[in-house]
Amino acid sequence: MVLWMNKRAVMGMGDVSINSERLWRRLMAMAEIGATPGGGSHRLTLTDEDEAGRQLFLGWCAERGYDVQYDQVGNLFVRRAGGSRNAQPLAIGSHLDTQPRGGRFDGILGVLAALEVLETLDDNGIETDMPVDIVVWTNEEGSRFQPAMMGSGVHCGVHSLEAVRSTLDDKGLSVGAELDRLGYSQGLIPGARSIGQYLELHIEQGPVLEDAGTVIGAVTGGQAIRWYELSLQGQETHAGPVPMTQRRDPMPALARVIELVYQVGLQDEAARATIGVLNAQPGSINVMPGRIDLTVDLRHPIETRLKEMDAAFRAGLDDLQAAERKIVISLEEIWHSPVVLFDHTLTEAVRQSATGRGLPVQDVISGAGHDAFHMARAVPSALVFVPCRDGLSHNEAEYTSPEHAAAGANVLLDVALRVACGR
Repeated sequence: MVLWMNKRAVMGMGDVSINSERLWRRLMAMAEIGATPGGGSHRLTLTDEDEAGRQLFLGWCAERGYDVQYDQVGNLFVRRAGGSRNAQPLAIGSHLDTQPRGGRFDGILGVLAALEVLETLDDNGIETDMPVDIVVWTNEEGSRFQPAMMGSGVHCGVHSLEAVRSTLDDKGLSVGAELDRLGYSQGLIPGARSIGQYLELHIEQGPVLEDAGTVIGAVTGGQAIRWYELSLQGQETHAGPVPMTQRRDPMPALARVIELVYQVGLQDEAARATIGVLNAQPGSINVMPGRIDLTVDLRHPIETRLKEMDAAFRAGLDDLQAAERKIVISLEEIWHSPVVLFDHTLTEAVRQSATGRGLPVQDVISGAGHDAFHMARAVPSALVFVPCRDGLSHNEAEYTSPEHAAAGANVLLDVALRVACGR
């Protein structure tokens, strides 16, 4: 191998590029694991499908002889060694788990683009000063187990391993039982694998880049997020015999809760409010439900404004409880991710890479949560976006073009070279 600095004398920015055909081929191969009828992917975290996707990825890593380790929450670490034994590694990562009817690119692009970075370094005989790691985080999506970004949260000390292991899915299976079943519980203590700086590539999951005709989003920060579980408790009864006025029916209150949530979300243009899960029990056509459970997701790029949204939501529920004495309203906040700011130096390196390659670039704020949010509070971190068609994500129709996928991977490569070679 030769040192990058030696090659740099005769090579300019963008003279080294990833293998775009290999990246696309692997994206399509990964999508076949847990493939859905609508052309998407179904690999819920810590399921057999999720593990099959991880094993496919690790098989590609094994072809290059990279060192592989994992920790007790199931995070995977794949290392390409550097010239300095004492240097903190640069980590590039994302996730392989999906939504129940997710797409082919959310998270997966970031992992496979990271593999492309390592292989491109190999293919061009480039030695880096520091090690370069790929990280595959466990349960970024938060669809089977809550909260989201679980693996990176445990790694960064935001969540305890003990609390995470006790988390249950809707079938009563725990994270701990699934980690034991898949063999991850014998891994490293979470956080023991050091990371010096962190990069992540992701599809935007929104329409801003596509609408602007921009290829690269230099993400300057991320929205604050609050998740809630809300229950409306009444008393189930037969749909026929009990007069309407004598029922303890939570459904009328649900209508008011839905109205309240979307009123909060319409307070200003930057606010977001979503009800993602709704479950009426016992779920029979001729039984008035006795309990309704739902989730609420509130977001805003300004922390103080999200706090005001939270206050307005809680005050509205208090007013509703006072008016609806026949039911009991219970609210629990299950996750709060504060506003995050990404490292200025790394974000500027993203801009410079895009400009050097002739790619249109603009600063954006992330509306979705990513593992980079946790990492940004621990080490210098950057997040790179590429467009997705019609802004669709968490959807089987999710799509980014081969050209945009390659563009994002090449920006990762440029920034990795700048960081890992100490330039």
